[in-house]
Amino acid sequence: MTWHRWEGDDLILHLRVQPKGSKDALVGPYGDKEYKVTLTAPPVDGRANTHLLKFIAKTFGLPCARVILESGLHSRSKCLRLKSPTQLPIFPGD
Repeated sequence: MTWHRWEGDDLILHLRVQPKGSKDALVGPYGDKEYKVTLTAPPVDGRANTHLLKFIAKTFGLPCARVILESGLHSRSKCLRLKSPTQLPIFPGD
């Protein structure tokens, strides 16, 4: 298994999130099954999750409504579904 896969037109991402980082960034692979992302938002009251969805939406050129947190609400390991992304960023270390 890899950290991303396609399901039809949707892209599924398995991410490892580090909140309270110095910047919002795609960092690189985290083991074989996740991709590390740093966020400036703290993990308080869902702020890091909201910030993650906005960051990924901006990175992929999507409206926030097309980025769905499928699992990992209270975990650093997250699974996101991106509905029909048309812009794919270059991922460092991949």
